[in-house]
Amino acid sequence: MERVRFAPSPTGPLHIGGLRTALFNYLYARKHNGVFILRVEDTDQNRYVEGSERYIQEALEWCGMVPDEGPYNGGEFGPYRQSERKSIYLEYIRVLLENEKAYYAFDSTEELSNARAWAEQKGHAFRYGAHNRLQFVNSLTLSNEEIEERKKGDYVIRLKVDPGPMVSVFDEIRGAVAVSTEELDDKILMKSDGMPTYHFANVVDDHLMQISCVIRGEEWLPSLPHHQLLYDAFQWQCPKFMHLPLILKPSGKGKLSKRDGEKEGFPVFPLQWKESIGYKEKGFLPESMVNYLALLGWNSGTEDELFSLAELEKRFSVSGVQKGGARFDYEKARWINHQHLQKKSSEDLLQFGEFQMALKDFTSAQQLMIVALIKERLYTLDDVYEEVRLFISPYPFDDKALEKILPKNPLLVLEEVQKVIASGVPAEALKEVLLEWATKQSLGVGVVMQSLRIALVGKLSGPDLFAIITVLGNSVSLRRIENAITYINLKQKS
Repeated sequence: MERVRFAPSPTGPLHIGGLRTALFNYLYARKHNGVFILRVEDTDQNRYVEGSERYIQEALEWCGMVPDEGPYNGGEFGPYRQSERKSIYLEYIRVLLENEKAYYAFDSTEELSNARAWAEQKGHAFRYGAHNRLQFVNSLTLSNEEIEERKKGDYVIRLKVDPGPMVSVFDEIRGAVAVSTEELDDKILMKSDGMPTYHFANVVDDHLMQISCVIRGEEWLPSLPHHQLLYDAFQWQCPKFMHLPLILKPSGKGKLSKRDGEKEGFPVFPLQWKESIGYKEKGFLPESMVNYLALLGWNSGTEDELFSLAELEKRFSVSGVQKGGARFDYEKARWINHQHLQKKSSEDLLQFGEFQMALKDFTSAQQLMIVALIKERLYTLDDVYEEVRLFISPYPFDDKALEKILPKNPLLVLEEVQKVIASGVPAEALKEVLLEWATKQSLGVGVVMQSLRIALVGKLSGPDLFAIITVLGNSVSLRRIENAITYINLKQKS
C-alpha cells in the first residue's frame, strides 16, 4: 500500500507552499488508494510556536484533506509527534554507533567557529568530514576513557561518511543524481539536547511508518544523498522520492514569502493567523484554493484548469509535476475562485455567512433573486457586500456619466418610466413597453437604459435593470427615479 506523509514543523502558521506540499501528498495517496499521514516534526523545541500544530490540522481539514493518520486522527504507527518519539531515536542511534556508522563529537562552539573562520580565510566553505574529522575532538580521536568522561558534558552525534564512493539517488521528478562522498559532510544526527535532527528523525520515522514515497519541497533535494547513506547504514530499503518545485514570488527572483503578500496585498496563509488574514477570511472557497494550488507545479496534460478535489484525486500523476518553479499569480487565484462560485446554486451560496449577513434584511424570495443577479460578478465571498449594496441604497450619482447623457434629455425618459411603472406594468413587460416608446420618440436604446440605470443604481454598471426593479418593487423604484429627477433638475440649474 502506498503511504505518504506531510511533515511540517509547528513553528508558525502553515504557508501556502506547505499547503501545496500537503495537497500533492494527499492527491498521491488518494490516486493510489493509499494512506495520507500528518506527522509533526517538532524536535526543534526552541522554535515551537503555541497553536501552530492545531492550525496545521485545521487548515488541512478546511481544504478537505483530512489525514488518515496523525496526532488528531490516531493510527497504528504513532506517536505522530517527533517530540514523543525520543526513545525510538535513541534506540536507532545506538545501532549506528555500534556499527561505527556514527560517532560522538565533543567540539565546542568556539572551536568550530575558529575552524570555520580559518576555512573562510583560505577561501573554502567549512565542512566537517573525512578530510578533517581527525583534527577535532570526537570519539574517533579519543580513548574510551576520555570518551566516557566527555559524554558527561555536551556533545552531538555525527554521521560517519566514508570517503570515496559515489552516492546514487533517484528523484521521481528530476531523475538520477550522483554525488561524490568527498563533497558530503558528517551531518549532525543527534543534537546536544538529545533531540534528533531532521535528517536522522525523518529517515527513522519514514522507515518505521512504512512511508513508500517521500513528497517534499525541492529545498530538501541537496540532503537526499545523506538520507540515502542513512538508509544504507541501516540496510533499509529506500522509499521513492519526489521533490516539488518552489512556488515563486509574483515578480522577481526567489520563492514566495509572507513579505511578498504584505507588499502586494494578498494572503500567504490558508486561515487567519493572529493579524494576518487567510484565504478563508478573504472570501475564498476551499475547493478553489485547492484547485489553484494544484496548478502551481502540476499540469493535467490538457487545457482544463478547473477541478474539484475529487477530480484532482483521479487525475493527479507524478508525470504532470514540473521541474521548474511555479510563479504565484493572485489574480489567477481570484479567477479560479470566481469560476467555482459560478458553479454553486443560489441556495448553496445562501448557506455562507457572508451572504446571510449581507442579505439579512431581505425576504427569502428577494435573497434568491439577488444572489442569482450578482453571482456572476463575484470573485470572492467578500464581494457580496459591495454587490448587494445597490439593493439597499443607490450609489452616489456618477456625475461624469450623467454629464454625458444630459444632452440626450434623460428627464424625458425617467418621467415616462414613472408613468409606466405607476400604471402597473409588471417588471418583466417593462422593457418591451419602454423600447416601443423609445422607437416612437426616435430615442436610442442606450439613452433609455443609461438614464434608467443612473436613476436606479447611481452608476452605469450593475446587474440586469429590470431584474433590479423586480427585486426593489415598484414603490422603491419610483422613489429612486423621483430622486434622480430632482438631482438632474438641480444639476441643470447649477
